[in-house]
Amino acid sequence: MEHLWQTVRASWSKPERAAYWFIAPSMIFLFVFTLVPLAATVGISLMRMDIFLSGAEFNGLGHYQRLFGDARFWNALVNTLYFAALEVPLQIGVSLLAALLVSQNTRFRKFARSALFLPSVCSLTAIGIMWSFLLDPQTGLYVHYLTELGLPRLGFLRDPDMAMPTLILITVWRSFGYTMVILIAAIHAIPETYYEAAQLDGAGRLRQFWSITVPLIVPALGFCVITALIAALQVFDQIFVTTQGGPLRRTESLVLYIYNTGFRSAPYDLGYSSAISVALFVLVLIAVLSLYRYFLRRETSDVR
Repeated sequence: MEHLWQTVRASWSKPERAAYWFIAPSMIFLFVFTLVPLAATVGISLMRMDIFLSGAEFNGLGHYQRLFGDARFWNALVNTLYFAALEVPLQIGVSLLAALLVSQNTRFRKFARSALFLPSVCSLTAIGIMWSFLLDPQTGLYVHYLTELGLPRLGFLRDPDMAMPTLILITVWRSFGYTMVILIAAIHAIPETYYEAAQLDGAGRLRQFWSITVPLIVPALGFCVITALIAALQVFDQIFVTTQGGPLRRTESLVLYIYNTGFRSAPYDLGYSSAISVALFVLVLIAVLSLYRYFLRRETSDVR
């Protein structure tokens, strides 16, 4: 037994095995707080039960069949896709433009980077409350300025047609600084000799951007698009704080619907909210894998 223990100890003390000790805490954390809850959610989605775990009984795929006839689920799905389809491209576009403008290491541009990045470290809850005050149709500061300019008193977060676009702009304002910093790092990693060679060939700035900058930041750009899409499909905080899904449920997202179904309103249907969570997980998984394959092909083709 002692010989066996010494053999195992000698095997795991080898330098090439040290990596497993370093990743062990992260793997344990991932297993306990991600894989176990995910498996539990799938299991609960097959049960008919409330948040108090009373009267639990097996329901099979009943909750998933219910999704197809649930108009509120489809409304939340459309709202979520609408939010993601506008917010992600807008965030990436603004971030890329800002990265190009402040990428040079001058004192002013370094200050500008810090100022633009600052909102991304603030809580979405605090930002939502702040913008709720600023855009309030009665007491909002920005609404007051607009009326002073002769414009009508707009209810940005209370108008069914304006609420979602307003939330998209608030989210972009809060999040683009983080994406900008990643893109700046990718731009700085591009060798300056590429641009010098392009200038000798007579390429202008626009041509250099499309032929050098964009192809060489594809890995960073893919990471930013994928993480932004994941966040957009799980949008919750800013909606919960500002509109609560209104007006007329025009801003109710899937995550907000999950929260309302399972934890906020009777009968606190935990099984059905778990089924919606699984459907959202599948949606995110499909979107992420599709984008990952697309950017992987782009990266490979650019290398060739």
